[in-house]
Amino acid sequence: MTKELVFNALNEQVGSELSAWYSYLGMSAWCSSQQLNGSARWLRAQAQEEYTHAMKLYDFLVERNAPVQLKQIEPPQAEFESIVEIFHAALKQEEENTQRIDAIFQMALDQRAFASLVELQWFITEQVEEEKTARENLAKVKMVSQDPAAILEFDRVLGERDLVLDTSPA
Repeated sequence: MTKELVFNALNEQVGSELSAWYSYLGMSAWCSSQQLNGSARWLRAQAQEEYTHAMKLYDFLVERNAPVQLKQIEPPQAEFESIVEIFHAALKQEEENTQRIDAIFQMALDQRAFASLVELQWFITEQVEEEKTARENLAKVKMVSQDPAAILEFDRVLGERDLVLDTSPA
């Protein structure tokens, strides 16, 4: 029963990571429709990263011989008022993801599910970076939100992000 609780929570987290993937893809699509192609590229790379996170947890469940329970993914938000709203939603999404991962870590600690703790440590470290980046992007886009030329420069810089991600174990 101990491991089952943690495995159920990890299955839920796979769904959350896939929801984040879908959400970032929706944000990317909106940016593309607004000709903010650099932001679209950055958000597409972010979506790929979330998908990689889901697969990392999926693989862990398989390796532990745990049942994998894939959940339905709801359609993401498709319309946004502004690029500021996009990056606000991205930060909120990352903060909520951190809370879920922290709760699973606490559950794994309480249940003495040590292999899960090791796996989740990688995600905790990753979330520190994800929240930092999301906060920085939101702060920057808020600073330039009233200047179309500055928004285009912000967009250009974001577009320099590489879409190829390192998926090797941490």
